[in-house]
Amino acid sequence: MNPVVVVHGGGASSISQDRKERVRRGIVQAATVGYNILKEGGSAVDAVEGAVVVLENDPEFNAGCGSVLNVNGEVEMDASIMDGKDLSTGAVSAVRCIANPIKLARLVMEKTPHCFLTDQGAAKFAAAMGIPEIPGEQLVTERSKKHLEKEKLEKDVKNSDCEKNLGTVGAVALDCKGNVAYATSTGGIINKMAGRVGDSPCVGSGGYADNLIGAISTTGHGESILKVNLARLTLFHTEQGKTLEEAADLSLGYMKSRLKGLGGVILVSKTGDWAVKWTSASMPWAAAKDGKLHSGIDVDETTTTNLP
Repeated sequence: MNPVVVVHGGGASSISQDRKERVRRGIVQAATVGYNILKEGGSAVDAVEGAVVVLENDPEFNAGCGSVLNVNGEVEMDASIMDGKDLSTGAVSAVRCIANPIKLARLVMEKTPHCFLTDQGAAKFAAAMGIPEIPGEQLVTERSKKHLEKEKLEKDVKNSDCEKNLGTVGAVALDCKGNVAYATSTGGIINKMAGRVGDSPCVGSGGYADNLIGAISTTGHGESILKVNLARLTLFHTEQGKTLEEAADLSLGYMKSRLKGLGGVILVSKTGDWAVKWTSASMPWAAAKDGKLHSGIDVDETTTTNLP
């Protein structure tokens, strides 16, 4: 099986010109790291975790350092990961003061009998696992502070032009043994209530992975994604014989028509096909397969280069 990794940097309403190059670099680096893990014989789970860690560490993305702020000006993060081999999964929500929530989610999957830990329970588990606690301020960027101020000022104004980083970061992969996995991580939505949890840590909404079908990671308006179970809905359409593109169009179209919810998905099938689709204005993405790296941000814009 030829390995494949696809990553996304969140569905966005707009990405300013001066940020585009930094975002592009981040997304390409994440895909390259994930692909190299696969080429060296690493598992799909290793690859999606590795790719998402790159994006959590990059302040340009709404995950880890760079996460958007809640109503109290604090970072609360959600993440989940799933192994398509046996459907094992790990998730965390409302976590603070750790650099990489996706690593904690994987530990939940591998070191507990549970699927999902939240808030204080997740914090205690992180400490027990030796994950270092960092000051919350280290995760807060000037851009996030400005976005929160702007959102609070414009809360009552419709069509606010605040550059909402709608979403998340995520990755899907197929390894050389035919196993698939997904990982999704986020800081949530700007000015959210403390304790709000979106789709990203919820298996079936924020992502899904099953060797019998494929893997998916989603991004966009979390409440809408939760209501339609976007990840599982998309894979359901592929099970009914739709292509990956058709399945993505159907599920994203349903979410948009039913709820006016915008979002995006990245998919890899059990045979190694992949697809990226979104209804938001843009979605940074990159895919690596057969020594080629494909990437883009806006609709109908794809760059293809050879991987080193």
